[in-house]
Amino acid sequence: MAESNASGGIVLAHLSKSYGDVRAVRSIDLTIAPGETVALLGPNGAGKTTTIEMVLGLTRPDQGTLSVFGVPPAAAVRAGWVGGMLQTGSPLDHLKVRELVTLMASYYPHPLSVDDVLRVTGAAEFAGQWTAKLSGGQAQRLRFAAALVGDPDLLMLDEPTAGIDVEGRREFWQAIRGIAGRGKTVVFATHYLEEADAYADRIVLIAHGLVVADGPATEIKAMAGSRTIRATLPGIDVASLRALPGVVSADRHGDAVVLSCSDSDTALYALLGTFRGVRDIEVRGGSLEEAFLELTAGEDGHGTATEEVAR
Repeated sequence: MAESNASGGIVLAHLSKSYGDVRAVRSIDLTIAPGETVALLGPNGAGKTTTIEMVLGLTRPDQGTLSVFGVPPAAAVRAGWVGGMLQTGSPLDHLKVRELVTLMASYYPHPLSVDDVLRVTGAAEFAGQWTAKLSGGQAQRLRFAAALVGDPDLLMLDEPTAGIDVEGRREFWQAIRGIAGRGKTVVFATHYLEEADAYADRIVLIAHGLVVADGPATEIKAMAGSRTIRATLPGIDVASLRALPGVVSADRHGDAVVLSCSDSDTALYALLGTFRGVRDIEVRGGSLEEAFLELTAGEDGHGTATEEVAR
């Protein structure tokens, strides 16, 4: 494989794409460094798949510029630097799984071992089956094997674990960890928020074709508006808890109390200073789901893209 210009990374500048009157992607600016594992999150119709297709050179942007390791996407693909796994499309008929992965390997100058890729992706157990006879989960594993076998520097994955069972998802992410550990760049879109939380170095949250948040999972979760304090505090009137500064609401469950806070630091100091018997205190930040819902809610004033058109 020709050596990629790793210092270039993936750079999207003012990238826009429309389908008729629907603006799927609206002036996205995004830079992904070599070796990063980045999750693209967003509701249906946010523009995630359109963005992935533009990085893969399958769709041309209407405006803006895009480079992959310092060259246009099509050039990076021709050089063998990029592997893609999309939601759409079906494997070629009249081939068995091993034959198809071997065919894909033949397009690259320095592919990985077909046997190793089949094993790592979990496709070895059905390598002798016809591609037309695969289940949904098996087809996903085959797509992963086809994307991986060329040993690309960048893996672009669109909903890679859709249709795969829990054990298969665990094995998939073990494989991705190994790939990322070799310095490869991985960009994936998923609806499984726990996958992004657990495996991404960084999360890019897209809504209405715009980047609305970008950073580590901890930073994204901190954007959720409230934190929760849980504690054991027998015999206390809930109204006195609701009166504490920084507390939005309070509930009691036996001896346990739960405070929803706009300012958890202020609420915690007030709780400790007011009630001597408080114990077993836990402070929990907003979840990724809460941040996702909060940051992607509402209209931006320009209308939203539909799932069918903007994908």
